[in-house]
Amino acid sequence: MNVWAEGSSRQRKAPRFGRQVGRPARERRVALYCLSLAFDCAGLVIGYVVALALRDAMWLDAGGQPIILLALPVFLMFEIAREVQSVEALESRSLGTQRALGALLATALVVLALSFLFKAEDISRLGFLVTFGVGAVLITAGKFVLDVLFARWMGGTATATIVLKDGLPAEPRPGCDFVDVEVQGLWPDLDKPASIDALSRIIEPYDRVVVSCHFDRRPAWATFLKSQNAGGEILLDRDLLHGAVAIGTYGNDDTLVLSRGPLSLTNRMQKRAFDLVVSLSALLLLAPLMLAVAALIRLESRGPVLFRQVRVGEGNRQFTIFKFRSMRLESADQDGKASARRDDPRITRVGRFIRRTSIDELPQLFNVVRGEMSVVGPRPHALGSLAGDTLFWEVTQTYWIRHALKPGITGLAQIRGHRGATDTAEALEHRVRADLEYVSNWSLAQDMVILLRTLRVIVHKNAY
Repeated sequence: MNVWAEGSSRQRKAPRFGRQVGRPARERRVALYCLSLAFDCAGLVIGYVVALALRDAMWLDAGGQPIILLALPVFLMFEIAREVQSVEALESRSLGTQRALGALLATALVVLALSFLFKAEDISRLGFLVTFGVGAVLITAGKFVLDVLFARWMGGTATATIVLKDGLPAEPRPGCDFVDVEVQGLWPDLDKPASIDALSRIIEPYDRVVVSCHFDRRPAWATFLKSQNAGGEILLDRDLLHGAVAIGTYGNDDTLVLSRGPLSLTNRMQKRAFDLVVSLSALLLLAPLMLAVAALIRLESRGPVLFRQVRVGEGNRQFTIFKFRSMRLESADQDGKASARRDDPRITRVGRFIRRTSIDELPQLFNVVRGEMSVVGPRPHALGSLAGDTLFWEVTQTYWIRHALKPGITGLAQIRGHRGATDTAEALEHRVRADLEYVSNWSLAQDMVILLRTLRVIVHKNAY
């Protein structure tokens, strides 16, 4: 039996290859960016502290404020504007140093200008020079430390590439990890969620995925790669494009660039920060309500308070979703094959109320905190979900692409009224189109609008 294509994904761990053991490359980059910014700011602050040892604090004020309080926000602004924390700055110490020192020089000029405006003519020239001079030396030294950490954590390469060999020749190259998925018995069989889940877990730590596959498997690989939060490419050997967005290279061969990931690093950080602020605030505010609902569920029927179910998440990787249990324990539908119906006998009295008011969805805030879900995104579906008599992914293969972003507690489809049972293939297609529109046009402002509009549809005629 092929252990990758069969069985529950919860009982296996995908292999990690080469230098990518541990946290994904994008998370390591974020850690290095934070360290880089911390080193630079610390250099400027230490420079000010050294200046205080030479001159009293009164000689390092501008308009009654210590110059460091003026300098730090300005320095942060210039660091961001000059992209001191970026892939190219990580890979080139000289470029990173040049950009950081440029930001420091611009900060010094702004502080001088502000001092002139505040008529702070008594600022110590020596103290000013020591602040920025020592800061420049320490910032330069910090780039050497960062370079050592970069080499140790990421092997000197800021972006991580994996090559998947599926039948066609491809040679391992320095700086890239290489996996022969054909030997593993793996390919993106769009009729087998377990295979998609296993492949997605293999490529999860990487920024760029290059696939060498037979011609007849390219459509499936194209769909799979577009559903991932990473750049996806297929090695070329024939002049046929599967919705490619560009032409790339791998060694001496050409590739089809099929995806670049839906969100940039900055956008991912914004979305994650939004998720944490909203979910943690909601958990604090709604804790009494959630405790009361939990007590009512336990009082009405035997069984756990929470209902757990495997669903398809970001990159088509499976995860366990949390909901308040609304059905009797013996009637619970773990596969999701039977959608809840109006006057469904499986639903308890408490369950009917919490489903009608969407309170049953509140435990998904814990999924958001865990990083498995987002506040706003395409709704996650159970593996056995049916549109009429047809499994969701059999209705349209573009269904898999909707998982390029984390699933959400609410989404664009939900505020447009696409809720409740999917009795027909057309009902699912409406939802998928809305989800793909959301993935293609994501913005933080749109997330805020969707969240606010969700408040109007918490109680909905199709929520039962």
